[in-house]
Amino acid sequence: MAQLVVGCSGRPSARPPLRVQAERPHQEAFVRSLDTVSTLEATDEIELASQAGGRVQSVLVQGGQSVSAGQLLVVLDQTQLRADVAALKAAAETDAISYQRFSSLVSKGAATALERDEKRSKAIGSQQALRAKQADLAYKDVRAPISGVMGDVSIKPGDVLQAGTPFSRIIRNDRLQARIDIPANQANAVAKGQRVQLLDGINPRPLAEGRINLIDPGVNNTSQTLLAKASIANPQGLLRNGQRLRTRVILGAERQLAVPFSAVTRSFGQSFVFVVGTLQDLERDPGKADLSALRRLPKGTLLALQKPVQLGPLQGDHYPVLSGLSANDRVILGGSLGLRHGSPVQLNR
Repeated sequence: MAQLVVGCSGRPSARPPLRVQAERPHQEAFVRSLDTVSTLEATDEIELASQAGGRVQSVLVQGGQSVSAGQLLVVLDQTQLRADVAALKAAAETDAISYQRFSSLVSKGAATALERDEKRSKAIGSQQALRAKQADLAYKDVRAPISGVMGDVSIKPGDVLQAGTPFSRIIRNDRLQARIDIPANQANAVAKGQRVQLLDGINPRPLAEGRINLIDPGVNNTSQTLLAKASIANPQGLLRNGQRLRTRVILGAERQLAVPFSAVTRSFGQSFVFVVGTLQDLERDPGKADLSALRRLPKGTLLALQKPVQLGPLQGDHYPVLSGLSANDRVILGGSLGLRHGSPVQLNR
């Protein structure tokens, strides 16, 4: 507040008013958003298990390694099966030759059709037995069913692996699904196609973006949240399955009154701005201002009036005004340095 001093004439006079710059709030387009949290989940996550049991001969991958579909991961002992395949292959070749020979003999009248058909059936049976054993042998090689990243591998060479017992998993990490918790009281503001930003709370730039592709119709009775899902591209693999992140849902945009960042002060969690007013304005809400002293100032003296305001999140260098200001107010720029409620001011032209 300006201080009064006594001049030579004995009449009170004030120190020169503080020179300030002011402007009226203007309309700007502000993004409406909802800040919440989400949990990432892999769209493809497969448990790995061998279709055949046996002793582990070699493990060709380790946890955290990227693998391609069809890549060999684990080899089980194949000694007996390879011997069986070799024996069946030899038998199948012998039976095939025998069938061909009897087919030739039948055409010459040296063998009966019944004998030929018996040889044919035996040759077919040998081939089927060989293919079955070759399939068993192939099961001793465990290959990646999809491309992705290996989880923890719980086996080592020498272990006995039971058929169907999981020993690791593959997670496809290049595309994730964000499971977004939407507060029930905001459920009607969320719609498919809205943009979603994943944030780490440190870097202002989003880690990744996506769009809502699913909204659950029901609210969770315990958490009072609605589940929404968004597909998130993760080509660099920076995000992880199971990771929990701050999440911003972009609800839309609307035009609102705006005040610059430099005009806002905060005290005990409340935002304030100073506006240019008159003594008459001050008398409606004097606060702790010394009205008796201010009434002795020259008529028409402008005063700084501190007004509490409700603001939305800062966007760029402006805040959206939710309440507390009108388009006719003249907001003092440059913060509150030297200003108090009722301080005399002079506008810079």
